[in-house]
Amino acid sequence: MDQTAHYIENLNKEQKEAVENLDGPLLVLAGAGTGKTRVLTTRVAHILKQGKALPGQILAVTFTNKAAKEMTNRIEALAGSSIHWCGTFHSLSAKILRQNATRIGFSSSFTIIDIDDQTRLIKQILNDYNIDEKSNPAKLLAHIIGRYKDKGWLPNRVPVSEECQFASGMGITLYSEYQRRLQLLQAMDFGDLILWTIELFNNNLDVLEHYQRKFKYVLVDEYQDTNVSQYLWLRLLAQGNNNICCVGDDDQSIYGWRGAEVKNILRFDKDFSEAKVIRLERNYRSTPSILNAASELISNNRNRHGKKLWTEGIGGDPVKLSIFYDDKREAREIADEIDAKNRLHNVPFCNMAILVRAGYQTRSFEESLNYMKIPYRILGGAKFYDRAEIKDMLAYMRLLQNNDDSLAFERIINTPRRGIGDATVSEIRQYAKEQEVSMFAAANHLIENSLIKGRVASAIAEFIGRLSTWTDHLSTLNHIEVVERVLEESGYKEMLKAQEREEAKDRLDNIKELIRGMGEFSSLADYLEHVSLVTDNDSIADENKVNILTMHAAKGLEFDLVFLPGWEEGIFPSSRAASENNGSALEEERRLAYVAITRAKKHLHISYACNRRLFGTYQSSESSRFIDELPQDSYEIINNFSNQNRFDCNNFDYNSKFNKPFINRKYGKSALYRPEQTEEDSGSLKYGQIVVHKKIWKRQGFSNFGRQYSASNV
Repeated sequence: MDQTAHYIENLNKEQKEAVENLDGPLLVLAGAGTGKTRVLTTRVAHILKQGKALPGQILAVTFTNKAAKEMTNRIEALAGSSIHWCGTFHSLSAKILRQNATRIGFSSSFTIIDIDDQTRLIKQILNDYNIDEKSNPAKLLAHIIGRYKDKGWLPNRVPVSEECQFASGMGITLYSEYQRRLQLLQAMDFGDLILWTIELFNNNLDVLEHYQRKFKYVLVDEYQDTNVSQYLWLRLLAQGNNNICCVGDDDQSIYGWRGAEVKNILRFDKDFSEAKVIRLERNYRSTPSILNAASELISNNRNRHGKKLWTEGIGGDPVKLSIFYDDKREAREIADEIDAKNRLHNVPFCNMAILVRAGYQTRSFEESLNYMKIPYRILGGAKFYDRAEIKDMLAYMRLLQNNDDSLAFERIINTPRRGIGDATVSEIRQYAKEQEVSMFAAANHLIENSLIKGRVASAIAEFIGRLSTWTDHLSTLNHIEVVERVLEESGYKEMLKAQEREEAKDRLDNIKELIRGMGEFSSLADYLEHVSLVTDNDSIADENKVNILTMHAAKGLEFDLVFLPGWEEGIFPSSRAASENNGSALEEERRLAYVAITRAKKHLHISYACNRRLFGTYQSSESSRFIDELPQDSYEIINNFSNQNRFDCNNFDYNSKFNKPFINRKYGKSALYRPEQTEEDSGSLKYGQIVVHKKIWKRQGFSNFGRQYSASNV
């Protein structure tokens, strides 16, 4: 064995093959839990160890900053050195654009705006065009523009067939105006980062050729999640050496609703001639029954490469299936099970998760967990950087870095209050629009030429003077010290202290935490770049709390115990997906079910409610077709409370729409659990008989505590 083999000796056959095939295009189809990150990082280490490329000649693309950081650390541990170009599509694009911004009419200090600033700018445009924002929401136009950018379309390249009818056909005009104002602001949104990089490459072949020569190897994680714009970005860079390795799983492509194209991974071997395809099917995460359920379910999709997960592990519980009378009972039983697993089996709360199809489903689980005093957290809820005080301080920082950032200027010109009213701000904005300058420049000009007078003029002049002073300090003082001065001298800290509320103290603590985080970065520009590119999954706190999140947000995570409630037709799959003619939406829903199932390592509970309260009204439901597609030998029914209001399964009313036994539509067999009837007065118990304690019965709100389930029987 040669001296480099120590870092690949523990790989399985397919993993080793993927690591050692270095030349030419390679697609690694990596099923859930098959060690794809290990393959990627070991492959990079192997390239470095073999002397095939230097650290600066490898481009590794991920979808989250967290994944990029983990990859960088693993590569450094394996190879003794880290690569220079490892990050998300957006962070790598920003890096390329900062180095070449003047080629596309931008300054290297351009601002990256978030969805809130994007929406505010669009609202201003709608107002200027006299378009009613209630009938034509700014967020809808932002979504439309985002989808255009996902496809690589600037306004002049949107096909006529794809033009939207927003505001009576004004969509393209508004998109064009939006792009013009972004350039005036020296700002880009997330979609622009990739779109402008493609434009840079297409219109500056010397720049493209430079990066093609530079990157001898290109590696891409989660390739199934790429959109058209990202696909074009990769194709341009990979054409140089043709050494592109894409790792992904077509069975986990679940982001079509935000532009991802599963076709990218399905046609890889056609896009890159002589491409090699390697399948990773050995799973290191889940039990055989969980894998069997996932594999059988996803086999119902037609548009896929095809693979079947397997494991050398043995044993493990079968998947648990529960049927409940209504959603309240479902939530209570899940809370009870979580409590029992924690108290009786010492399973930490943080190793348990409830995955729902849609965000509105979380409320009932929050109520039940609160009732049981079980700690929980909602992943995907309000983020640290979404808080108002954090956005305010970041606006100050952005304005110091780029005085032309009018969105930041407008946010904090009167925060804290300086006596500068909305009318004055509107006047400054209008003047900036007419002169095609930033609001900072417009305000300065209006004051210098006495076009604004009195106390308001003095307040604006003082504000501009402070901004100029703080900007000058950046060249002489540490950026942390400058931001601390901004907090003090702007009056923002005094404003929070004056509120004398606990909430205000928390807001100040949040700002202090923001400033503490700046210590990891060498400059204000580097820090703002980092903050602007933080994604939803980059920071998951290590707390011992039950995790409640959507199935989409769970991708990439794993838990010992997973609950999948609400598996009912119309909810999962959604009614929209089920009714779509071409079946692509239904296949994506099935892929989402596959992702949800494979988040479980040891225990998996699937459930549905016969009656669910949706938007104030109870609706009768039937089980999801996805339950029918599970192999019968992979699950067992542990609860059937479909008739729990009477709790008398012997007198089950099969004709009532509120009392439905579970019947597997695929296998055609009733799976209704019916306990043995007890002798009326014997007081004896039989194996498998349901018993309910009187306190539990009352806690659930039922008064008809029947004779069959009397205290003496219990």
